[in-house]
Amino acid sequence: MTAIRRALISVFDKTGLERLGRFLASQGVEVLSTGGTAKALREAGVTVTDVSEHTGFPEMMDGRVKTLHPTIHGGLMGIRGNPEHEAAMRAHDIAPIDLLVVNLYPFEATVAKGAGFEDCIENIDIGGPAMIRSAAKNHNWVTVVVDPEDYELVITEMDTSNGAVGTATRRRLAATAYARTAAYDTAISTWFAGQLGETFPRRAAFAGTLKQTLRYGENPHQQAALYVGGQPRPGVASAEQVQGKELSFNNLNDTDAAFELAAEFGAPAVAIIKHANPCGVAVGASLGEAYAKALACDPVSAFGGIIAVNRALDGATADAIAKLFAEVVIAPSLDDEAKALLAAKKNLRVLVTGAMPDPRQAGMTLRTLAGGYLLQSRDDRVFEDALQVVTKRAPTAAEMADLKFAFTVCKHVKSNAIVYAKNGAAVGLGAGQMSRVDSSRIAAWKCREASEAAGEPASRAVGSVVASDAFFPFADGLIAAAEAGATAVIQPGGSVRDAEVIAAADDNGLAMVFTGMRHFRH
Repeated sequence: MTAIRRALISVFDKTGLERLGRFLASQGVEVLSTGGTAKALREAGVTVTDVSEHTGFPEMMDGRVKTLHPTIHGGLMGIRGNPEHEAAMRAHDIAPIDLLVVNLYPFEATVAKGAGFEDCIENIDIGGPAMIRSAAKNHNWVTVVVDPEDYELVITEMDTSNGAVGTATRRRLAATAYARTAAYDTAISTWFAGQLGETFPRRAAFAGTLKQTLRYGENPHQQAALYVGGQPRPGVASAEQVQGKELSFNNLNDTDAAFELAAEFGAPAVAIIKHANPCGVAVGASLGEAYAKALACDPVSAFGGIIAVNRALDGATADAIAKLFAEVVIAPSLDDEAKALLAAKKNLRVLVTGAMPDPRQAGMTLRTLAGGYLLQSRDDRVFEDALQVVTKRAPTAAEMADLKFAFTVCKHVKSNAIVYAKNGAAVGLGAGQMSRVDSSRIAAWKCREASEAAGEPASRAVGSVVASDAFFPFADGLIAAAEAGATAVIQPGGSVRDAEVIAAADDNGLAMVFTGMRHFRH
């Protein structure tokens, strides 16, 4: 246990400061402080010694130089019990500092609000991180606190240990301190790279803040947690869970996929996801209409799925959703009737995001591999500027609307991806197959299966359009779509056999357009 006799407090975020200051004063701890922190402590009735008085050196350069002084860093870094260190401290009149409480200038918040370059630079804290690192390195004797949420931990331990803090707590707080400075430097370096136009700088850093420790990962023998960080974006990581059981790793992954798909559409849209793939997605004049169309695509697979909507969830749609067993519902908001209806399903997880993500927002995505990371820009587009009609017959206006819808959905289906769509709804999906023709056949089979289950006389593929996430390497996948009853096709184009595929489309009376852009999703 190490007794706390002298503390230095310098914080931007003054949450909990009054309680901490008064507690330290009650323990007879000498408090050193700076600027606004000192003022707030004095207003709370705490006796404070200004750092400039303690060092004998005035603050200068608009406050840039105040704690960067040997008296401060010697007090933090001096090893207690080391004869050489203690002799140096006596010779230079350096008093030990036992507790450092620091949080940093709000650089991340300054960037997030769109401040200019110079304003962002001025909000880079220098003295704070320097003191934090000094104290954390010397954690055998110094307690360092960087998060207001840890004040109570220190208060409780001091209160029950005669004003002292134990080794285990000091080490844990030191680890938290280094993680904070690492995240802070990551934010600065990432911002700076962006200012310089460097998409892939020589050194890339990533940081996040723990939001939730999960029960397990994809499987029960795996550990997992959710961290929040990077570019702000409405979605599952920032959502408020308003009801239901704890979210699992797979819930979070699938919910993210569902919400990002629903965000693609301007019209009311519903996406139903199972194992990160859509099993139903549709647009409609209302959410209720879109939900009914999305569910009809594959009602069997939708059981136990994730449902995302791109509008405030209304009572009528919530009532329909409540009739299906679903794991998660995510929406930008809920009306009162929807809240009440979903509340009756206590295990249903309901997330509210407050807004929809912008599908065209530029950004980066990250994936791990053995010994490294794959970093790439977000897939933030769907088509090139214009679609190219490559067949003798051009699509009708209705076909073109469905082609655009189908290709947008295709962007969110695991490769190889085939999507059959009709009247603003997916009617059959083939995902994740090694052969594109197999994906096409599976999607056609899904169309027939849903039709048979609904007692419909013909497959829903009849009169549909088909989207492929990448070019058809051979005509067989396209021929399979024609045989199923599709009338139009959308694909990126670019195969050495494009002419053969176009000829097959013409032979089968299909209209076909090329997008010039593919959407692999692995």
